[in-house]
Amino acid sequence: MLLVPPPSPPLIPAANFTPSRRHVRLPRRVLATPAAASSEVDAFTQYSGYLFELSSSEAESLTEYKISRIAAIYQKKPFILLRRLFQTATTLGKWFALRYYDSITDRGDLMFEVRAAELRKILVQLGPAYIKIAQAISSRPDLIPPSYLDELSLLQDRIAPFSTEVAFDIIEQELKLPIDALFSEISPEPVAAASLGQVYQARLRSSGKVVAIKVQRPGVRAAISLDILILRFLAGVIRRAGKFNTDLQSVVDEWASSLFREMNYITEAENGVKFRQLYGSIKDVVVPEMYAGQTTRKVLTMQWVEGQKLAEVKDLYIIEVGVYCSFNQLLECGFYHADPHPGNLLRTYDGKLAYLDFGMMGEFKQELRDGFIEACLHLVNRDYDALAIDFVTLGLLPPTADKEAVTEALTGVFRNAVSRGIRNISFGDLLGNLGTTMYKFKFRIPSYFSLVIRSLAVLEGIAINVNPNYKVLGSTYPWIARKVLTDSSPKLKSSLQALLYEDGVFRIDRLESLLSESLRARMERVSVEKQVEDDSKMVIQQMLSFALNEKGAFVREILVEELAKGLDALGLATLESITSAMTANLPFRPNPISSMTDDDITNLRTLRRFVLLLSGPQQTETPASQLPEGVGSKDGQKQFSDQVAFLPYGLVSGQELQPLLSAIFELPQASQQVLLRLPADVAGKLASRVVARIVRRTFL
Repeated sequence: MLLVPPPSPPLIPAANFTPSRRHVRLPRRVLATPAAASSEVDAFTQYSGYLFELSSSEAESLTEYKISRIAAIYQKKPFILLRRLFQTATTLGKWFALRYYDSITDRGDLMFEVRAAELRKILVQLGPAYIKIAQAISSRPDLIPPSYLDELSLLQDRIAPFSTEVAFDIIEQELKLPIDALFSEISPEPVAAASLGQVYQARLRSSGKVVAIKVQRPGVRAAISLDILILRFLAGVIRRAGKFNTDLQSVVDEWASSLFREMNYITEAENGVKFRQLYGSIKDVVVPEMYAGQTTRKVLTMQWVEGQKLAEVKDLYIIEVGVYCSFNQLLECGFYHADPHPGNLLRTYDGKLAYLDFGMMGEFKQELRDGFIEACLHLVNRDYDALAIDFVTLGLLPPTADKEAVTEALTGVFRNAVSRGIRNISFGDLLGNLGTTMYKFKFRIPSYFSLVIRSLAVLEGIAINVNPNYKVLGSTYPWIARKVLTDSSPKLKSSLQALLYEDGVFRIDRLESLLSESLRARMERVSVEKQVEDDSKMVIQQMLSFALNEKGAFVREILVEELAKGLDALGLATLESITSAMTANLPFRPNPISSMTDDDITNLRTLRRFVLLLSGPQQTETPASQLPEGVGSKDGQKQFSDQVAFLPYGLVSGQELQPLLSAIFELPQASQQVLLRLPADVAGKLASRVVARIVRRTFL
């Protein structure tokens, strides 16, 4: 939307405007052009002012996006439609022709910056619809050449404003009071201008609070509706000609619907109130207050916020705040800011992240949020079979798709990216690598998904300006891991259980990964800026605190079950080792027959890995007990039994357990009480296993 850059222009008494101007009401026929009130006309109006000519009934019919209404209006205005189509085609066609001429004459590099500046001017002339499209890609330095990026970034906050005379007329007309009755002070010129409107700084006469007044650009709804009609037609032609699987017209419809909602400032104010309620309490996040009493469809009044453009501030902590807030938007509440370009994000002077412009918002349904989380888990753990199913759940693949072929293709696409580790996965790279596979297997881009992807991609684009190696997925995954471990949703509990048990075998390595990643989910400024590494005692305390609190109950149940399995196997191994030692010197020593199964040995290894996990992070890198060769054989089983004789000394040393014991005594009292109840729970499950084993050996 609108960046409010410092320094602010001086506020002057609103009454000073009244003697020099009459309170002229705009004619009801049309949204008057700024040319009617000022000799200085912005480039858009000068180039495309003819688009404004709609009757009052036609203008009112465009309060919400309905393509049938737009088509009905412009069917009666074929000359305007054809004129706009010709104007757009010739304007962009001329620019592309010049770029082609530069390439064949080897002047491409020489004219690169010139053509970039020309493109920006062309987009400004063509108006808000094209500016919005350019803004969507101007936050991706990994996709756009620097010269073009510099020029397109100017579209975020340096668009020529329309006449202040007209703006004040609109304010008075909408709020039904003179300017000097509404405000005791107001800036003489707009402090920022964007494609849909411009902002003035003012002081409310009623309360004395400093506010931002956003006024909608005259004629913008009529201009955008016609351009959308043209773009939607072209999307249909392109889809048929290119045989795309995605319904491009639906993508245009989703974008157009959000754009029309953005042009209704009452809806924007309601969105702002909801956004403030949901996320305003997040540490170091600022959401301005909305003033509903001074807001209409074309005028928005909100709290004044000052700060610096996010792309101009090298503050990694603020980026992390944005990532955490985006995680809450997309995966916790499902109500998200769908237009987070740098002009809508500020770093306030006290070091907080401020969100502006709540016109373009999105809703992410619960089942889709769960599906997105599952897809991230399966991607990180390289479970491409499950990932193919996730793509069906998310609506990216038709249910009839060949799952085996898709799995094989996804393995080829993601193997290299995932092998570098979650912290090195680029969101942009994943999307880029998917292109060929999406086309081959008839991937579809659901309308909701385009806004979600854009929100994440833009956020990563902003972050890259601060740190070229920044990865949004790598920074978001710790919060995803924490949510999976603590969420009470039956769907996510089932996903966690499926993740931790592969073919009935407990994958403690995956639990380790989730736990270690969840511990990175921190918002303290010092830990982000200095990448502080926790000592082992602190990590153990965090793990225990998680496992022993209410949110960790489900994981605690899994751990108790696996601990009982491990102790059962440990008891069996110890018993066999003692028996073997006692019969070693007998003259007629029987051939040793081990009763330990491969499952018992796996459980024993899991037990050691579990104890090492609780002994500190430096231990988790040590491989778990390595099985001797031929572990499935009798000799191998005996050798392994001998190795673990008279444990726990064979599992861990006293020195390794010292951080764990120290951390236990520093736990909160409530956690210690839960811990004291665990031995009884483990003993109960262990007794059940022992009884079952005896019954099985006796009667089976």
